[in-house]
Amino acid sequence: MLKTPTWVLPVAVAAGVLFMSGCAVRVPDNVRPVTNFDVSRYAGTWYELARIDHRFERGLVNTSAQYTLNPDGTVKVVNRGFNPEKNAWKEATGTARFLGDPRTAALKVSFFGPFYGGYNVVRLSDDYQTALVIGNKLDYFWLLSRKKTISAAEKQALLGEAARMGVDLSQVIDVRQE
Repeated sequence: MLKTPTWVLPVAVAAGVLFMSGCAVRVPDNVRPVTNFDVSRYAGTWYELARIDHRFERGLVNTSAQYTLNPDGTVKVVNRGFNPEKNAWKEATGTARFLGDPRTAALKVSFFGPFYGGYNVVRLSDDYQTALVIGNKLDYFWLLSRKKTISAAEKQALLGEAARMGVDLSQVIDVRQE
C-alpha cells in the first residue's frame, strides 16, 4: 500500500486558502457603502469620467458600464471601452452579487471564474445621476455619471469627497468621453 507523503496535506490546504483568498471581498476601512440603495434605479448606463487606471482599462476611452438586474437578484455588468491605438472596442461581461443586504451598495463582481473584486458605491446623488465607486482597495476607483460630462465644479467636489475617503487623486486620470 502506498503511503501519502506528509507534505501533501499542508500543501493542499495552502493551495485551498490561496484559491479562496481570490474569492474574498471586503469593504476598505474608512469606506461606507451607500445605504437605502435601489439597484433598479442604479441599473442602466453609466459613463466613466475619471478612474484610477489599471491594466484591464489602460488606454481605453469612451468607457461605460451597463448594469441590468437579473431575476435571481444578481446584476449583469457589461463594461465597454474604445482602444484608439487598435481602433477597436473592448468589452467584458460579468456578474455582480451583493455582499449582504441589497439595500447596501456593497457588491462583488466577477468577470472570470470564481475570482471577485469589490464594487462599493460610496457616494450616489439623490437623483442617481453621479456616483463614486471604490473597489476592495482604495486603488480601485471610478467616478461615474449618467451623462458624458458634468460641470468642472461638480467633478472637483466629487473628487474632493473621494480624497477625504483616502483615494490618492494623483493616481486618478480623466476619461475622455466623445
